[in-house]
Amino acid sequence: MKPATERVDIKREDLERLLEHARPALTEVEYQQLKAALDTLVVLTRLLEHKSTTIARLRQILFGASTEKTATVLKSLVAGTTTAAGDGANPPPGAEDAASPPRAGHGRNGAKDYPGAVTIAVPHPDLSAGERCPECRRGKLYAFTPAGTLLRVTGQAPLAATVYELQKLRCNLCLDLFTAPPPAGCGTEKYDAGAASMIALLKYGSGVPFYRLSGLQDSLGVPLPAATQWEIVEQTATVVKPAFEELIRQAAQGEVVHNDDTTMTILSHQQDAKGEDATPSSARKGVFTSGIVSLCGEHAIALFFTGRQHAGENLAAVLAQRAADLGPPIQMADALSRNFVGPLKTIVANCLAHSRRKYVEVAPHFPEECRVVLDLLAQVYQHDAWCKEQHLSAEERLRWHQTHSQPLMTTLETWLAAQFAEHKVEPNSGLGEAIKYMRKHWPELTLFLRHAGAPLDNNVCEQILKRAILHRKNSLFFKTDKGAQVGDAFMSLIHTCDLAGANPFDYLSALQTHAAALARNPQQWLPWNYRQQLVPPDSS
Repeated sequence: MKPATERVDIKREDLERLLEHARPALTEVEYQQLKAALDTLVVLTRLLEHKSTTIARLRQILFGASTEKTATVLKSLVAGTTTAAGDGANPPPGAEDAASPPRAGHGRNGAKDYPGAVTIAVPHPDLSAGERCPECRRGKLYAFTPAGTLLRVTGQAPLAATVYELQKLRCNLCLDLFTAPPPAGCGTEKYDAGAASMIALLKYGSGVPFYRLSGLQDSLGVPLPAATQWEIVEQTATVVKPAFEELIRQAAQGEVVHNDDTTMTILSHQQDAKGEDATPSSARKGVFTSGIVSLCGEHAIALFFTGRQHAGENLAAVLAQRAADLGPPIQMADALSRNFVGPLKTIVANCLAHSRRKYVEVAPHFPEECRVVLDLLAQVYQHDAWCKEQHLSAEERLRWHQTHSQPLMTTLETWLAAQFAEHKVEPNSGLGEAIKYMRKHWPELTLFLRHAGAPLDNNVCEQILKRAILHRKNSLFFKTDKGAQVGDAFMSLIHTCDLAGANPFDYLSALQTHAAALARNPQQWLPWNYRQQLVPPDSS
């Protein structure tokens, strides 16, 4: 057995002194390389002293953040070849003249980029339209458009408070007390609809834990205890529940449904497992948050469900409300078995990005082989991106893929078969496993070539699950099943607003303000149509 390496403790100052002692024997380049190596050793040693440091964190420090872009994965090999859409790739055949949209997130925000801002018209203090020009004294002034803009962004507490001091008068003879009435429109409840909406948005939309918001509010002089926040969102969840249930009903009618899940923690489940009523060893012990995205006509609906059930079981419960006269929807998910259960009647499509990721992982060891796969898939994704930019219908998109992507996928299928037939790849290697996975699920991975509306990947569902992961990273757990149900309802409503381009704060506030109308007709109070109910009826 090899003896253990003896630990030697050397201070940073001693290392620097040794380095300077060796400097005369080194060139400047060698000196800088050795200095960088020693600096890295010092940093890594300090990190390893902390038990919270993970292998993933060390990898990120040493090798940089991971990325799946073709140009980055195969940086030394893709020069002059086709790359993924957004990486400088050439347009697909027949689309050379299509104008490329500017990259999102670049440039300064103008006044039009603040739809939630209050707009105040400011007239000129000295002049008005129709008057003589004060300069030439001959012409007349007229209103010029567009008006000048001055944008001011001010800071305030997430939840502000106003104290109304109601004057009291007492008769010195009969001692009757007269109190001034509250100002019109201020309401009598301590916490208004906007307060509940903001708490829900911060907690379930941005991952801000109750205790963290409580500390912030205390420091700003507007205390809001964590227990009070929970009471507010729990009561509000009951009010908005009809909208959540209507989202589930409408999601069941979708043409395409995406599903996936991620692990979650419900604290009460762990506590029960330690007690006398622990679940049997054969029972499922894991807790998951399932994400479902349903594409229903022009609308996308995001749903969250947290509990013992897997994504496939939750999807089956949703589709149980599907109209009997509708055909089976397209179900997009990765090939994991828990995404599919027996009762599901769907047209199965598997995630092409998930299969592609397996080649990304082994690209450092099989660069030439992975380059073939990634380049072909990059062109397929480029075609799909162009279809979205041109707003093609499902049938038009299908024909485009059959014309331009089918030859690429046929080439890829032939190449995959040849790797094993010609004994070019060891089946049990990393690349071999990636090839076996793609060949095994080939019909499901290529459904977009045969069925109108079939997506290429499950990215839209993975993106919404990042919101649940954000909650998990910040709040760590749901305390009880009730807390998970409240969180699911709010996350579903908030992130469906995001997909619909609606303001979630306004939406949640409107649901509370019009609770009676929501309970009567929840289908009229969804993120894409609720504003129609806020317009007063035409008095004429």
